[in-house]
Amino acid sequence: MTFTDFNINSPLVNALADLGISQPTTIQEKAYPVIMSGRDMVGIAQTGTGKTIAFLLPCLRQWKFTKEKSPSILIVVPTRELVLQVVEQVEKLTKYMNLRVAGVYGGVNMIQQTPLINAGLDVLVATPGRLLDFTLNGSLKLKSVKRFIIDEVDEMLNLGFRPQLIRVIDLLPTKRQNLMFSATITDDLKAFIADFFIDPLEIEAARTGTPLENIKQAGIKVPNFNTKINLVDFLLKTNPDFSKVLLFVSTKKMADDVYERLEPLFPEQIGVIHSNKSQNNRFENFRLFNENKHRVLIATDIVARGLDFDDVTHVVNFDIPEVPESYMHRIGRTGRADKKGVALALITKADADSRKSIEELMGQKIPLMKMPEGVEISTELTLDELPKVAMKNTLVKIPKKEEGGAAFHEKKDKNKKVNMKVRRAEAMKIKYKKPKTRGQKKK
Repeated sequence: MTFTDFNINSPLVNALADLGISQPTTIQEKAYPVIMSGRDMVGIAQTGTGKTIAFLLPCLRQWKFTKEKSPSILIVVPTRELVLQVVEQVEKLTKYMNLRVAGVYGGVNMIQQTPLINAGLDVLVATPGRLLDFTLNGSLKLKSVKRFIIDEVDEMLNLGFRPQLIRVIDLLPTKRQNLMFSATITDDLKAFIADFFIDPLEIEAARTGTPLENIKQAGIKVPNFNTKINLVDFLLKTNPDFSKVLLFVSTKKMADDVYERLEPLFPEQIGVIHSNKSQNNRFENFRLFNENKHRVLIATDIVARGLDFDDVTHVVNFDIPEVPESYMHRIGRTGRADKKGVALALITKADADSRKSIEELMGQKIPLMKMPEGVEISTELTLDELPKVAMKNTLVKIPKKEEGGAAFHEKKDKNKKVNMKVRRAEAMKIKYKKPKTRGQKKK
């Protein structure tokens, strides 16, 4: 099947031809007729399967010109990088259409993005937080939204965006089409679908955990951080085919540590991207890597979700993720568009359980290869790798305070305070040794 078999108009056909795309992927082929029918849909597909075009193509096919300033298509994504990527894809597909599109996201002043909203939009791509900012301050109206799309919804829920998504949905018109794309189906996601979707049809194409045929996987056992650095250094220096490498780490601190070690060895060839970096820094490193001006991009898992890099030759898992699905998202950055790719995992003893979970998810083993000759095996450990010494609690117990004895001498009876109320008649009797009367007559 080709896109010409779809009921798409000439502007979209010409745009696809300019992009060099002629055959739909599995998710695109399955999703197109469902979305065109107007039914709610949940698309399950791992990264690299063409999810963006899968929902854009039918939505743009049904779009009609209007002078309305409010958007009719609303797309919500988890990260600012993904906002820019989806906007770029919309612009490419609508090259021959008079359609207005913009993206808004946090991390920059709202004043810079307000003119985009005020100018009027047909398609709006946004992160949940910034979308709420514009709707709650009155700048953006959602009354005209006909198609609501949530991309990477499982990651959105993992990042804690559920409250924002619910508030956005409450602001949308009741009559609309809901589309959702995710790499995994969790219990939390099922509950979310049940609450807000109306009898959605589930479309599945290459669920996460299905190994990608175009990716050659391999693992190398390494003892520690410094040996990993030596290995990456060796591979980059001795293998010219490591020309566009995504190096994944699990933490922002690890990303900075690896960058500090590799950047002096490969000046102006290494970039790093994670959520603590400034907006401009993230965009610049993203651009330099995509334009092949940087050879290596060090990234945390947030980059593995939805971002589309061109022609990544190798993915290096500098450390193994605890969540097995994250491994699949990482390696899915290479081997795209029918091209071959290589995924290399650096495995330590501490990764045994994580590796087992990944292999169970994939249904196959990660093939192991020997450490290349010439790589220096370091014995030096980082502070994080040093064994934790269990310190014995040597705190001295404070002796209990002894209760005090009696006073130096007993108080006189008249000075003893006794919480006892004495009736006046009794007090008079004690004082005068006889009952005091008021001259009552004797009987």
